[in-house]
Amino acid sequence: MAFTLTQLENLVESLLAQESLITPARIRELIRELRAVSGVSDDDAEALARSFEARHGVTMRLGGVLTDADFVQWLTAAKSSIDFYYWNRYRKLLAHNHLSQRVIDTIHLDTDRTLEFLQNPQLEGTWKRRGMVMGHVQSGKTANYLGLIAKAADAGYKIIVVIAGIHDNLRNQTQRRIDEGFVGRDSARDRSRNEDTRIGVGLFDNTRRPCPFTSSLRDFNKAAARAVGVPLQNLREPAIFVIKKNPSTLRSLIEWIRELNTSASGSTLVDSPLLLIDDEADNASINVAREGSVSTINGQIRQLLQLFSRSCYVGYTATPFANIFIDPESKTEMLAEDLFPRHFIVSLDPPSNYVGATRVFLDEPDKFIRYIEDSDELLPVTHKQTHIVDELPDSLVTAIRAFIIARALRLLRGHRTAHCSMLVNVSRFTLVQSQVKAEVQRVLAPIQESARLHAGLSEKRALADPEMAALRTVFLAEFADRGFEWIDVQKTLIDASAPIKVMEVNNKSPDALNYQGFAGTGLSVIAVGGYSLSRGLTLDGLMVSYYLRNSQMYDTLMQMARWFGYRDDYDDLCRVWMPAGAVSWYVHIAESIELLREELRQMAAAGATPAEFGLKVRAHPDSLRITAMNKMGSSERMVFSIGLSGKLIETSTVHAVRSFRDTNVAAARTLVASLESGGFLERLVGGPGSSRVYSRVPADVIATFIRAYRNHPSSLLTDPGPVASYIDQRSNAELASWDVALVGVQVASEDPDVSLGVPINRQFRNSGESSNPRALALSDNRRVATVGAERFGLTAEEIAIAESQFRKSMERDGRAVKAVPDSAYRKVRTRPLMLLHVLRVKGSEEVSEPEPVIAYSLSFPKTSIEEQHVEYVVTSQWRREHAISEAVDELTPEDVGL
Repeated sequence: MAFTLTQLENLVESLLAQESLITPARIRELIRELRAVSGVSDDDAEALARSFEARHGVTMRLGGVLTDADFVQWLTAAKSSIDFYYWNRYRKLLAHNHLSQRVIDTIHLDTDRTLEFLQNPQLEGTWKRRGMVMGHVQSGKTANYLGLIAKAADAGYKIIVVIAGIHDNLRNQTQRRIDEGFVGRDSARDRSRNEDTRIGVGLFDNTRRPCPFTSSLRDFNKAAARAVGVPLQNLREPAIFVIKKNPSTLRSLIEWIRELNTSASGSTLVDSPLLLIDDEADNASINVAREGSVSTINGQIRQLLQLFSRSCYVGYTATPFANIFIDPESKTEMLAEDLFPRHFIVSLDPPSNYVGATRVFLDEPDKFIRYIEDSDELLPVTHKQTHIVDELPDSLVTAIRAFIIARALRLLRGHRTAHCSMLVNVSRFTLVQSQVKAEVQRVLAPIQESARLHAGLSEKRALADPEMAALRTVFLAEFADRGFEWIDVQKTLIDASAPIKVMEVNNKSPDALNYQGFAGTGLSVIAVGGYSLSRGLTLDGLMVSYYLRNSQMYDTLMQMARWFGYRDDYDDLCRVWMPAGAVSWYVHIAESIELLREELRQMAAAGATPAEFGLKVRAHPDSLRITAMNKMGSSERMVFSIGLSGKLIETSTVHAVRSFRDTNVAAARTLVASLESGGFLERLVGGPGSSRVYSRVPADVIATFIRAYRNHPSSLLTDPGPVASYIDQRSNAELASWDVALVGVQVASEDPDVSLGVPINRQFRNSGESSNPRALALSDNRRVATVGAERFGLTAEEIAIAESQFRKSMERDGRAVKAVPDSAYRKVRTRPLMLLHVLRVKGSEEVSEPEPVIAYSLSFPKTSIEEQHVEYVVTSQWRREHAISEAVDELTPEDVGL
């Protein structure tokens, strides 16, 4: 009997599951043997072989773990007495969904580690555990906590609460995932007696099932819960709640538990062990109320935990700079915060096929990123709710055409039932989103009509139509080397464009993304939205993103990046359109988070605790910006203790006022005179006017310049008082001797500048978007020094060591080797480095280009002695100047716990 392609795929998958070592050769051997009795074509067999090779070539590393020192691990000893019923059927589902065995094994190990740090649910008495799992945006956190839920239920946790997003669409999506991965039945249809509602794990084994108190159509409701009529502690199987992160929902759940379940036992506490999963734990769960009080949702989560004598709280987040770590109070007060993950932090490393910030913005930006340069008039980044949209920027029209062509290419690759999505995130206002949806539909309709009328014609006749010619132009610019000719794409355009729907996704829109309802055919959608598309909501098969938002909040930016995720066999078709300024911020954030995760790995190897890591994050220079922007309700003055060991600080914003700039030129002239007369000049780099490198410069020369320099308040990290004091304190030890580079370009486009007493070819910078009549931003991502500048002062041997160590770390992580970042050179530095910049700033109304602008960078080596943090004082005025509004028009005050 001949096999269909699907039957062949399932048979090969089942045979590979029995293999101890899966190789490309073994995959092709199995397909070749089975094809003898199949009706599968050569092309389909080859596509199937490539799919299996990609699937089973994926690897996944274990991440780092921090835990409290005195916790006694229990899982290994208890495993022999645990029936892993729920986990085993979930594991089968993962294999059925085509995850590689190595990824499944790593999820197994990761969830075992996390379960180990929860308390043993069989342990009597009163106990509480608080932890956190750090993942990456769109990297499979839900798959991980589904595994944790399954194992926790097997071990004996009887009450499981998952607090999902603050919108119904995200809560409903999470409920559907839990129905499939844990409950085993479709909760939306489960009350039907006349149909089989089994889905997901229920198709493998349905002999036991949890008791769901919510459905994919309904959040928690007290009346419906009362109808169950059984106290929680009397349920034979685990109770599962999937609730929205909303004050009224949390209040209803708390009241119902108090009314029914505590009174039934005669106790004020529920004795059944609770596992509470807080998805997106950095969003709305953090206490951001004024000092001495508690914000609503944070307080309600604490109240819920306090109803149980035995409980574990696990927060899942993809943004490790969350406030939960960087609250600017003392260590004692940090640990007193009930949701701080004092007991454990588990870091999840994504599989090797994950497309994340590092790959998109650091490794392969030319492949993924396209710049938006034409939106200012039609769709300005900053606009009001009353903004009128009556036309789309050409770049957005191009992005829509790219999406249609990319979908055609996926059809040509055989992805006929795959979901295909495009994201348009250009405004936080629902009224503007509605207009954008209408305009996108207005652009899409004639393309669909043109495909219907002309796609089947000869190439010459078809290209006489302007829409077809425009599509071909985009194909040649973006996808001409993707293995197909234009005529192949043209013939597929009817099937590619006709099914595409334009949907508005926000809490006021009737549209609802329901990929599950299109499992057999695939849903093709252009999703227009704002905040709903920025937190947790998964866009299946996302290929093209058009992103135009104004935020400098690290967590907000990363969560808006819905284009991260898994793009097997179509990652080469993915594109992201965004402004250059936003790209600069993402580059900076990607670098910062990579360094932070490396810090966690190192601290885990050293046996550090979550509290020590929390303090480390809090002392990171980047934490100052995030905390200040999120703690607006606190005191007028806030003191931040920042660690400068192994860090780079720069004067990224300088005074635009002429007198202050003149002062800085004079201070730099005095510094250079001291360097020249003191005999510190080591070498010239390049020809006349290029960089001048000085070595073994005494610390007091550096500190004198920093105190003389008129620092702009926006460059808080270079505040001369605390920085000069930090240098003074270590001037007899690690910071006694400095390297200094007066940085000049090698190829001059103008006569050398001599304002500092020596000739120097000035560097060019563009005025940043945040510049104003008093402040001149030297870049949009707060960076001044160019890539590679921190090599100044290092020997050839030190440079080689730094680059070798970086490449080894990239290979260890399974990532492609990219340009070596300056942080790699900083790791081998033994002396601190000052970079003195003489700039020509373009695009500023306040500063004419002939006038030199002085800026500087300080690169500090890692300290080998106990670090003394630098204390910065932040005033409410500074916070107001730096807080860029990301208020969400889609939310009510109650939604965010006000």
